[in-house]
Order: sequence, then C-alpha cells, then structure tokens
Amino acid sequence: MKSVKKALISVSDKTGVLEFAQKLHALGVEILSTGGTSELLTKHGIPVKQVSDYTGFPEMMGGRIKTLHPKIHGGILGRRDSKGHMQSMEEHGIDPIDLVVINLYPFESTIAREDCLLADAIENIDIGGPAMIRSAAKNFNDVAVVVCSKDYSIVLEEIEGCGGVVTRKTRMRLSRDAYSHTARYDSLISGYLSGQLEDKEDFTPMFQLSFEKIQTLRYGENPHQLAAFYRDPDATYRDIVSAQKIQGKELSFNNIIDLDAAWQLAKDFEVGSAVVIKHTNPSGVAVGDSQREIFIKARETDPVSAFGGIIGFNRKVGVDTAEEILKNFIEAIIAPDYDEEALKLFSGKKNIRVMKMPEETSLVERRVFDLKKVGGGLLVQDKDTISHNPATLKVVTKKQPDVKEMDDLLFAWVVAKHVKSNAIVYARDGKALGIGAGQMSRVDSSRLAVEKARQPLKGCVMASDAFFPFRDSIDTAAKSGVSSIIQPGGSIRDKEVIQAADEHGMSMVFTSIRHFKH
Repeated sequence: MKSVKKALISVSDKTGVLEFAQKLHALGVEILSTGGTSELLTKHGIPVKQVSDYTGFPEMMGGRIKTLHPKIHGGILGRRDSKGHMQSMEEHGIDPIDLVVINLYPFESTIAREDCLLADAIENIDIGGPAMIRSAAKNFNDVAVVVCSKDYSIVLEEIEGCGGVVTRKTRMRLSRDAYSHTARYDSLISGYLSGQLEDKEDFTPMFQLSFEKIQTLRYGENPHQLAAFYRDPDATYRDIVSAQKIQGKELSFNNIIDLDAAWQLAKDFEVGSAVVIKHTNPSGVAVGDSQREIFIKARETDPVSAFGGIIGFNRKVGVDTAEEILKNFIEAIIAPDYDEEALKLFSGKKNIRVMKMPEETSLVERRVFDLKKVGGGLLVQDKDTISHNPATLKVVTKKQPDVKEMDDLLFAWVVAKHVKSNAIVYARDGKALGIGAGQMSRVDSSRLAVEKARQPLKGCVMASDAFFPFRDSIDTAAKSGVSSIIQPGGSIRDKEVIQAADEHGMSMVFTSIRHFKH
C-alpha cells in the first residue's frame, strides 16, 4: 500500500467522524463525501469534495444512486501492482481511493421501532454502502476500510507513525471486520423480510448467526479446551452478557454458564428470591421478604453442594445478607444491585466474583432462540420462557389444593423448569426441600430428591417437569408425605396416576406445559 492520499467518508453514525476527518485533513488527505457527512464536515471548515462533483454524475432517485459509479469503485478496486489496472484508471480519469470509511443506513434501529412500516424498512436498506465496503475489503492490499468508529484512532496512529501507510496486518483485520459487518447487515434484512412474508415460516431456510467477541477465556469446560465469550448484538439487560463485574477473579467458561443459570432462575420469581447453583442445576432455592433468611434456606437445602456454588438474587443485596454469604466458600454472586456496605464486605474477599445486572429498561419484545450444537448441525428452538398459564391449570383429583399448597406448587413448578431432566422438586413454605436432577428415570429423580432432603417432607408439594408414565412415583411421593403434586399431564396412564393420588388423599394439578431441559 502506498501512503493514504484520498479517503471516501460517508457515515450514518457520525460518532467521532468530525475529529477523525479533521486529523486526516491535517495529514494532507483529500476527502470525498456525500450527503449529511459532507454537510457536517463542510460546516466545520473541513474541505470536502462531493462525490457527485468528482464523478460528474448527480445523485438521483432520492439518493438511491450516488456512489455506484466506475470512478468510485474503480478507485477502490484497482490493483496498484497491476499495470493493466493502472492504465485503465489513468485512461478513464480514475484516482486511487486509499481509505474507505463507511457505516450503513440504520436498518436495525429502523425496524426496532414499533411504528416501522415495510416502506420505511426498505428505504433504509443500504446498497451503495455495502458495495463500497465489499470492494475495499476485497482490495485490502491497497485500501483500508473502516466500518467502526473504534478503529479511527488506530488508523490515524498508523498513518502518522508509519509514513502515511496503514499496515497490511491492520488492513487485513479491517477487511475481516468489514465482511462480518455486511454479513450481519444482510442477515438482519433477510430475517426482517422473512417476517413480512404472507406465507412466512416459523424458522427461516438459512439460520444466520452473528456474535461479537467480548473476551478470550482462560479455557473452556476443561483446561485443554480453548474458549471465548461472544455477545449477541441483540442482547438486552435480561441477558448475562449485560452483567458488570464489580470485583473478583476473571470469569471462567463454567462460571458464566452457572451465573446465567442463577440469574435466569432468580429473575423468574416476582417475589424476592435466593438461588444456589452448582453445575447449572439449582441445589437450593427459596423466596420471601427477608433476603438473609431466604439465602439461608436456599443454602441449607443442600449445604454440601452449595460449597463453591454460584449465588443469585433478584433484589439488591443487603449488608446482612453479605455477612451471611461470607460465612461460606462461594465462586460468584449475581444480583441487580448491592448496598455500599455489602460491597465493602465483599472487597475483603477479592477472589469472589461480584456481578451486577443493569437496571431494567423498556424494550421492544423480540423472539429469543435457544441453540444447541450437534455434530455437523444446529438445533434451534424458542426459549422456554413460559412458567405456567393460569388458564390451563387444572385440578384433576378429588381433593383441591388449598391456597398455601397452590403457592408452593407454583414455586416448585418454576424451580423444576430450571432443573435438568428428569426433574423432581419437593418444596414447602416457599423453599425447595429436595431436588432430583438429571436422572435417567423419573423414579430415580424422585428417590434422589427424597435422599437429599434434610427436613421431613410431610405436608410438602412435588413438581415434575414432565408427566408420570406410571403410578410408582406417586406411591413414592405419598410415602414421603407429599400432599400435592404439579405436573404437565398427558400420559396414556394419566387415569392410573390420578387414581393413585386419590387413593393417597393427595391433590394434583395439571399444567398442560412440559419443561424438559436437556
């Protein structure tokens, strides 16, 4: 690459572009521009040549045609090491363009508006911008392309420090980023248009992913596995990638998975909640008004598993809760906020990772997918966001659950949603008493949950993430003292299962919703 002599700047997001252009001008770089970018630079005294003046061809069709011209694309695509290319450029009066600074029409923010019409979306599909970006990215041997304002300073530093040249290493990296940028832009357009089709499908023929790397991790699930953490550009305050680390060691791959599990469960409750997670499964959960008390209840459900666990809360963490937490060995905490005194206490244990979720903001609801990679493919489904639908709850036994039992049933049902299948949860008074997770049979999960319970189960309720295929789990539950059960129903032996509950004087509620978690 020769030194940068001519730059084309045309941006929708004008963050930092004025200062960038001022420094380019001071370095002797000639600037071509269009529309609002040209007006901004001219207003601040930066000499700019309009693209239409340079090409000798006016903008037309409401701006749809302005940069699609041989003098633009020839200047970008022409190979400086090709005698034939350079002769053609000279013959047709095409000057080399050495730097292309483009970001695209705001299609994403346009379609995010509730009042967005199809016509609005179409007019915000950029054509000339992606064409110039792709041209410059292809010819990175001779041209630098910038699509993100964070790269302005890097480009300026290299021009100033490398004799007017952007290094090949940087040009190649900028080319890669440019293609990623246009790929995401095209995927947004494709996804939007799929949603506008009269015969639209639930899932598009091509499922395209675009994630931005947040950090390289020390390793993956195990030390021999390389790993990194990526952010979905559509992520919201609800998502773990939005969490702020206030203190503590670097997050590991497994920490992030468990923190997400803790937050997803904690925030599923409207009342105050405390959650202890170990290897993605909850080992203890409790709800109530006193945060310190519900944390103790959650911890005491399975204190052995709680050792080295991840703790989640859906309310600000108070100093009394912090004092109780510090009596234990824990890896990390996640909550929406912390009292200042609580943070001071945690600062005395510098290895504890303290994570804060941002405040909630109003959002346009979006479809959320759950992705599972398999050999050579990807399974895509809607995220399991439904806890229960009151309209579908149905008492199927002779005995009706009382108000207290119904509260505990719904609590246990939310917990069961977050437990690996087969999942069984025993609960009483807003506290999980025993959790059976990930067993190959529902009977084993029921038995394991009983074995892990440290309190008598008499008068407790039981939740199952899927239907009972046989009555054996109901008989086991009755022997343990269970008074009421919540489950999806839907087995061919539902009558036998209901009959078993009636025989034992238990109440049973069907949800018509299953919560398998594989």
